[in-house]
Amino acid sequence: MSNGPLMPKATAVWLVDNTALTFDQIADFCSLHPLEVRAIADGDVAQGVRGQDPIQSGELTRESIEAAQNDDSIKLVLAKRKLVIPEAKTRKGPRYTPLSRRQDKPSSILWLVKFHPELVDSQVMKLVGTTKPTIKAIRERSHWNIQNIKPIDPVALGLCKQIELDAAVAKAAARVAKERDKAIAAGTLLPTEETTAPAYKKDNEHFAEIVGHIDDVVETEEATADNLFDLDEAKKAEAEERAPSAADVFANFGND
Repeated sequence: MSNGPLMPKATAVWLVDNTALTFDQIADFCSLHPLEVRAIADGDVAQGVRGQDPIQSGELTRESIEAAQNDDSIKLVLAKRKLVIPEAKTRKGPRYTPLSRRQDKPSSILWLVKFHPELVDSQVMKLVGTTKPTIKAIRERSHWNIQNIKPIDPVALGLCKQIELDAAVAKAAARVAKERDKAIAAGTLLPTEETTAPAYKKDNEHFAEIVGHIDDVVETEEATADNLFDLDEAKKAEAEERAPSAADVFANFGND
């Protein structure tokens, strides 16, 4: 509730016309400038404005006005209302989108689903002002116009503010991190050092096994080479034995 009357200028008109309060007292109570109150008294301002009785409306009491008239140092104070009117609660609903921007909603939804998959449907609904079936249709690519929808930043389209988008993304990232920590604590996901250690061990064993096979192959190749060398020496000796000597050749000539 404000500290002044509901209709300041109309209340000032009534106080000027019906009381002997000073301009400063009226200006202080009605949150006006003293010169403006003087102009009201002179008829230069608020012409045609009907005065509002603050006593009838319960904003002042007759006793407080009389006390202020008798003492210029007394300031008028707004009286407490006997009837307390609760403030009207604003109902939270989907964001209003102008008609000229409503055809851009599917493009914004596709952009959010593609580049920020961590956002839940309720966050997308709040940012773009759409419905859950539309988001589901675009996620599953069953929307009737999915072939013509292009992802466009909702901030660029004016459907939401950058600060709102950043806040939603940060909240979604924190939620994902919290869920991941819970999963690790529950044992469904193992830490990196546990998941990678067996892999390195297996790789090392496999490498050692390969090296062992290579050594065996090298030894086999060396043994095979020695056998081939011995075989070549034997063939060479046999060829030398079969080769005719010079005496055999001249002997054949002598027979002729």
